[in-house]
Amino acid sequence: MIQVSKLLAQGAGLAPVLLKRAAAVTLDWDTRQKSRFQVADSQGRELGVFLPRGTVVRGGDVLVAEDGSLVRVVAAPQALLRITACTAHGSPFDLVRAAYHLGNRHVQIELKPDHLKIEPDHVLADMLRAMHLIVNEVEEGFEPEGGAYAAGGHGHEHSHDHGHAHDHKPAAKKTIAIQAAPAPHVHGPGCGHDH
Repeated sequence: MIQVSKLLAQGAGLAPVLLKRAAAVTLDWDTRQKSRFQVADSQGRELGVFLPRGTVVRGGDVLVAEDGSLVRVVAAPQALLRITACTAHGSPFDLVRAAYHLGNRHVQIELKPDHLKIEPDHVLADMLRAMHLIVNEVEEGFEPEGGAYAAGGHGHEHSHDHGHAHDHKPAAKKTIAIQAAPAPHVHGPGCGHDH
């Protein structure tokens, strides 16, 4: 068994040609949350992965084996719920509301500009449909947010330079027009939408 104890987030600093030649492992979210696991790579080699506690492995990361070989990590497709806004009776803001409610329930969630993804849960699916959102079952890779206090691998430091100054003067007041909310619409059998 080949030991792996180093991870390069998203293959940082590696030439694309090296990544193309590297072996691969396809891992589901449950495995990628663990810092210690065994897996066979695409070349049939048995790997013993021993990363620092709290490290989360993401699709696109690269594991470095003790012999110096590289192993690309692929997020395995798994059953998920893909949540999108109903363009006929809602708005993209509905996704923000959904993310708030899911976060209140401490649900692991992948955030995208036009959709959310969560692991299957029929109670949450019903809640989201009641919020006028479209919920579809899909098989895709899952990369949920790490959260503000996530440990390991992919932290984000705020000691870097943004390349611009932060001017903290109060902004000029603006008048914002508020549009009335659309009439409620119940999603269900016979509503004419494919949900």
